[in-house]
Amino acid sequence: MQTMFRYNWLVREEWYRWCEDVSVEELQRTRTGGVGGILHTLFHIIDVEWSWIQELQGKSGFQESFESYNGLEKVRKLDAAFRPEVEEFVQSWELSMETRPFFDPRPNGTMDVDAWGEVMRHVIAHQIHHVGQLSVWAREIGKKPVSANLVGKGLINPQLLS
Repeated sequence: MQTMFRYNWLVREEWYRWCEDVSVEELQRTRTGGVGGILHTLFHIIDVEWSWIQELQGKSGFQESFESYNGLEKVRKLDAAFRPEVEEFVQSWELSMETRPFFDPRPNGTMDVDAWGEVMRHVIAHQIHHVGQLSVWAREIGKKPVSANLVGKGLINPQLLS
């Protein structure tokens, strides 16, 4: 679990650096698919990660809109503000949390019950899904996307036998 979150954070940082060489207009341009454009998607990834982890802890999620965070530095600052608490929660993950029930009230008055492990994996998959969209949009504007390769990022050190 921790490895995949670290992977997502590393890839997200690489996307921020990728964005530095793209005009504000391109970063904010509404695109086909997803939640909007490149910056809006990065904001959305942060929002969803933070909100789900807040919900698991019984806290309220993030309620602000993208309009308040429509610049690269604003998105980065939001991520930096949220990351320490998210990282603390991820690092405290233990096996007993996998099947802990999460009660998710639905707008129609019903209640879904999911396992915490399922919610955490959803958060991981959510970013990976949107990074795929970012990659397509990068190619549309003529830029090479950030590599999605997990191998070679140094996230797991091999145990070499002597």
